[in-house]
Parts: sequence; C-alpha cells; structure tokens
Amino acid sequence: MSDETLPDDVSLTTKGYSGVDNGSILLIACGALAREILDLKTRNGWDHMALTCLPAILHVHPERITQAVEDAVAKHQSKFDKIYVVYADCGTGGLLQAACEKLGVEMVKGPHCYSFFEGNQAFQDRGEDETTAFYLTDFLARQFDAFVWKPLGLDRHPELRDMYFGNYTKLIYQAQIDSPELTERARACADRMGLEFERRFTGYGDLETTMSDWASRPT
Repeated sequence: MSDETLPDDVSLTTKGYSGVDNGSILLIACGALAREILDLKTRNGWDHMALTCLPAILHVHPERITQAVEDAVAKHQSKFDKIYVVYADCGTGGLLQAACEKLGVEMVKGPHCYSFFEGNQAFQDRGEDETTAFYLTDFLARQFDAFVWKPLGLDRHPELRDMYFGNYTKLIYQAQIDSPELTERARACADRMGLEFERRFTGYGDLETTMSDWASRPT
C-alpha cells in the first residue's frame, strides 16, 4: 500500500479521496478503486502519478458520473501535463466516453470494473455463460450493505430478496488480493442473497496494464 494516507471505505464511498497533489499525471478515479491504484503506484514506483477519487457511491446514481468527471477535469487540468480517467462506462450509456473524448482525456476501456478486473477480452469471451451472475470486487465485499443491501431497501424489507435476485444463480467474487477475510465476507453476501458462491482471483487485470501504459508515456 502507498505511503499516502488512505481514508476508510466509508469515506471513499461518500466523500472520495484527495491524494498527494504532485506529479505530472493526474488520475481521476472512482473511490472504489483507490486502494488498488495506490498499491500499483507504490509497487511500480509511479511517483509521477497523482490521484484524486470521486465518491464511490456515484455508482448508485450513474447519471451523475459524467458531470462529476467533467467538473474534476476542469478543476485540475491547469495543474497537470496529462489527465486520465480511471472509470469504465459504469452505466453512463456512453456519455462518459463522449465527454472524455470532447475533453481530450483517455479513460479505462470496458463496460465496468468487473470486466477490466477480469480482463475485458476474457470477460467478453464468457459472454452469455454468466448472464445470471452477480459480481463483487474487494471493495464491494467490504461495502456490500452500502451499495447493495440498503439501496434496495433489503435492510428494511428482507422479504424482497427473491424478487431482486430471483433471476441470478450465483455470486462471483472477483478477488483483487488474496484475503481469506474478504473471501468469507463475499461468501456471506452470497448466502444472504441466496446464491451459489464462486471465488475468482483476478488480480488487477486490465487496470494494471492500462496504468502501466499511461505511466510509461511521455508527458
């Protein structure tokens, strides 16, 4: 993990993260990716990359993501040689991609983080075989209540569980790190949802290769 002070998951969910404001490159990212990005920065010595994160809870309202990213680019663009956006489409229906192209900034390829963590090509190849799968990442295993259970009202009306998840057959936990504790958390989420459980170690997938490419480019 980075020497940068990382707030807890609740803060990453509701407030985001403002990291060390130095370097030639700025990454504007989802708060759900802060730990992974900082780990990659530290392991690879990418000290020329700074990081700021928008609140992860924006994913509950994907229609707000594009404007939030545009505002962040406008706020920071005069301070950095290059800005990259560490979001996939994330339910914006192509609006985020269009905004990034207009702003002249590049974003991570893929429909969502489940795809780029697994590797976009590998995720695409699985295709229809996993249309009934519900995915969790490390962050979502830690913040399951905030992103799934409470927004659906299941903390108040657990009897609605089968209505929401009746068309799913299994929960696939995409593990970024090898943590028995997170695996048990994810398994408990599957039990609460009444789904089969599968753990799939993905590591950082295309997030790592994309960041490596960005880090190596001249600014």
